[in-house]
Amino acid sequence: MAKQSIFGRISTLVRANINAMLDSAEDPKKMLDQLVRDYTNNIADAESAIAETIGNLRLLERDHEEDVQAATEWGNKALAASKKADELRASGDTADADKFDNLAKVALQRQIQSENEAKAAEPQLAAQNDAVAKLKDGLNGMKEKLNQLKAKSSELIARQKTAEAQNKVADAVKSIDVMDPTSDLGRFEDKIRREEALAQGKQELAASSLDAQFNSLDDIGELTEVDARLAALKSGNKPAVAAPAAAAEISSAPYTPGQ
Repeated sequence: MAKQSIFGRISTLVRANINAMLDSAEDPKKMLDQLVRDYTNNIADAESAIAETIGNLRLLERDHEEDVQAATEWGNKALAASKKADELRASGDTADADKFDNLAKVALQRQIQSENEAKAAEPQLAAQNDAVAKLKDGLNGMKEKLNQLKAKSSELIARQKTAEAQNKVADAVKSIDVMDPTSDLGRFEDKIRREEALAQGKQELAASSLDAQFNSLDDIGELTEVDARLAALKSGNKPAVAAPAAAAEISSAPYTPGQ
């Protein structure tokens, strides 16, 4: 009964349409993990059952071989006893001849019994050999399915890792203008322009102070005097050099001794 049960499970698992099961599953990864466990466990059960079936088959084969060998041996004994009976009868010893003939008959009966036992075991041997062959094929089929499941699982894991990597890349480039490969350079240039504008603003602020304004007035005065002297040179007149006011006053005042 246990062998029929394991044989039925093997047949069911071998015929299972894995792709259809995965397509209809809400969680293919979870379904794959469960299928891998189921196939692994059933393969272990199948290997144990097949080993037991093969063991029983080998016992039957040994018994069958012993029955065939016994039939041969009983046939040889019957032949030897018959020949001995013939020799004794030829020499006139009828009593011993009959005795060996009876032994030959017993040997022939044992031969027939062994042959019948060997013949009776042959259908069972054929059935067991057929069962072992089917179980082995089923086991190989389950192992192949398990390899497919593991390959599918590896594929899903690889696809999941690829998707995660792609998501990370997508998150990383969200702030980057993918249409402009120089967007990083553009941001760097914009930063420099802002710093330049800040420096220019500081310069204009410094130039707008009162000290800067007065300094510009002094510069304007100096430029005006320079222009006047240049005009005098061009007209042929020597430009007058203004003496300091204090010096002029000292030179014009009369000298008074004792001062």
